[in-house]
Amino acid sequence: MRAKIGVPGGLAVLGVMVALGACGDRGSSPGDAREAMDVIIENGLVVDGTGAVGFVGDVGIRGDRIVAVTEEGGLANVEAGERIDAAGKVVAPGFIDIQSHSRGQLLTGDGRLLGKITQGITTEIMGEGWTNAPANANTDRGAGLVDPEARGERLDFSGPRGFDRWLKAMAENGASPNFGSFVGATTVRVYAKGEVAGPATEAELDTMRAVVGRAMEDGAFGVATALIYPPGSFASTDELVEVVAASAPHGLYITHMRSEADRLLEAMDEAIEIGVRAGVPVEIYHLKAAGRRNHHKAPLAIAKIDSARAAGVDVEADMYPYPAGGTGLSAVLPPWASEGGALLDNLRDPETRQRIHDEVLADDGDWENLGLLATPEGILITAVAETGPDGEPSGAGDYVGMWLADIAADMGVDWVDAAIELLLMTRGGTGMVLFMMAEENIALQLQQPWIKIGTDAGGHDPETATGMVHPRSYGTYPRILGRYVRDEGVITLEDAVRKMTSAVATRLSIGDRGVLQVGMYADVVVFDPATVGDRATFEEPHQLSVGVEEVFVNGVGVLRGGVHTGAKPGMIVRGAGYRGEG
Repeated sequence: MRAKIGVPGGLAVLGVMVALGACGDRGSSPGDAREAMDVIIENGLVVDGTGAVGFVGDVGIRGDRIVAVTEEGGLANVEAGERIDAAGKVVAPGFIDIQSHSRGQLLTGDGRLLGKITQGITTEIMGEGWTNAPANANTDRGAGLVDPEARGERLDFSGPRGFDRWLKAMAENGASPNFGSFVGATTVRVYAKGEVAGPATEAELDTMRAVVGRAMEDGAFGVATALIYPPGSFASTDELVEVVAASAPHGLYITHMRSEADRLLEAMDEAIEIGVRAGVPVEIYHLKAAGRRNHHKAPLAIAKIDSARAAGVDVEADMYPYPAGGTGLSAVLPPWASEGGALLDNLRDPETRQRIHDEVLADDGDWENLGLLATPEGILITAVAETGPDGEPSGAGDYVGMWLADIAADMGVDWVDAAIELLLMTRGGTGMVLFMMAEENIALQLQQPWIKIGTDAGGHDPETATGMVHPRSYGTYPRILGRYVRDEGVITLEDAVRKMTSAVATRLSIGDRGVLQVGMYADVVVFDPATVGDRATFEEPHQLSVGVEEVFVNGVGVLRGGVHTGAKPGMIVRGAGYRGEG
């Protein structure tokens, strides 16, 4: 790489072609930088995503590519279809969300993903635990309850190229951001074994390995687990090693670990072991030390990652900047209660229900007891299914926005029975937010050089959204840029942008996005560092962030002056194992 030295302040200006290592579904040659350009963004503070100090400069776009990055005034004499004066603003690569849950919106819903685009997100990476492919009768039976993101979806992605057809179906629906996915390990297990517990047979392992291999050839980035949720939690370490090894040599093992609380450090050991034995790098989803009694473990978790990296193990992590997580209410119950897809039947049976109830309160099981970790005073109900088991209205709508402790008082039962009643009323369709993390640990984690940023959320439009969601859906990236960069100085602007862009692109071997360099796809964000920030709260989540003014995806403006244009230029982004159409 050639750097231009000697610009004001000793700042480096990067302006060379880079190798294009990832697989996009279309592309173009940058051409001669002296030719007319479609868009020139000038006079902005260029923070290129590499971590280098920002410099005042210009960025030129032609077609879907960046064709010039210069010092200020370097493009003053170049003809342009449009010039954007970014004086006082930051010009950065589009942000890459390594943990998106936008499957439903991208497949059959509003592919604009307004709540994500207004954060500056230009690429969504999905796959935690579940994906729409591979698919067969087993996965179809689990759609909805086992795979909560698949409620109402019944598109057929069975067959050997199902993962590819799923990606293409999202493209056909139209998307403002780019998108790609890991293959969900829970989906892989259900495909081969159904929803039952117990070790996989050799024949079932063969099936799992085969479908992972095909997903990799279709462009999956690797294997993604969600090991606190059944039936994915039924997989043993040895089974996961076999499944993850099928993604080598191009795959990444990314994991919502078996514990983020009482057994956090042990779960990290398992994640590292799986990656080492399978021969692939390891990425830990949303690193956290959950529950007050575990807050002291955050520095220990960081030390464990540093120690493993010093020993030559490729392990990193990502996070979101909030003291609460979010998931389905059924996660407060022991995993065995959902074995075989029988959760609701088990809750209806008086004897089994009592066993479940007592095990939660005993707090001595080998599972992540989220209810006691958060406490019922720290569990906020955010969403409920509108219909109940008989097809009639569930009657649970009034509980949205209430704390579980208050719901229990309203029902006249303890909090475990209140949770069970809500699950029965909504056929398992109840969402929650759990307050479990310490603010000082958020700041500490943000400072680690190997951390990256992800929302762990889907994208929503405040005007059409129903129920409540975690505010990370709307505010993750502006919250970091506003609160942790500008207001508190926890990390620098350049480091924050790197952790949102090139750090993710490098981790996923996406070679043509994530930095502002000539030849890269023109995913570009312009934001005001003085005003950027989140507005969504836990009580009032459906509020767009502010400060992000311009967003270009593949050279097309999808956000102009802070307003979505309706454009959907998003492309499929695939992993390095993609074999193409052959």
